[in-house]
Amino acid sequence: MSGGPDSTGQSLLDQAKGAAQSVVASITGNPTDQAEAKQTKDEAAVEKDLSHSAAKVGPLTATPSGVAQDDPKRTDGAWNQNVGALKDSVGGFVGVTGLQEEGRRQNAAGKNEEAEGQVTDLGKGIGDRVGGTIGGAVAGLTGNAAQKEEAQKQHDDGKARQRGVETDLQNKQ
Repeated sequence: MSGGPDSTGQSLLDQAKGAAQSVVASITGNPTDQAEAKQTKDEAAVEKDLSHSAAKVGPLTATPSGVAQDDPKRTDGAWNQNVGALKDSVGGFVGVTGLQEEGRRQNAAGKNEEAEGQVTDLGKGIGDRVGGTIGGAVAGLTGNAAQKEEAQKQHDDGKARQRGVETDLQNKQ
């Protein structure tokens, strides 16, 4: 397993390699070939899972390769949603329709604000991943190790930012 910026691509290559090995194993019937094919497929599955893992801690997202901070609109939007929902509930409980309506407006505004932050982070994440991949390829061609390391960091931070949005969206479902 490779880790790093090519982990998703590497897992796809390993899946294809495992499939090819399975074909050979089914033709030859060789138990060693069958075991090799299974191992390659299993490693590809682990690499894919690792590539898509992320942990959220407050406004931070950590992946095996990087850490990114959420756009402030995401945090502010989530806060406004919670405060708005509380106002809506309290207003409904005590019978103050003005507070209840204010809560609903604040909640809706918070949802919009959070969505704007998610779009910003998703776009920046994808852009950083692409830019880091291209920068790493150029640095590899020129042999510039410092530039390659910086490109790797850009890619990894972009991936963390993108995974953070994906994690938030999955948690909302």
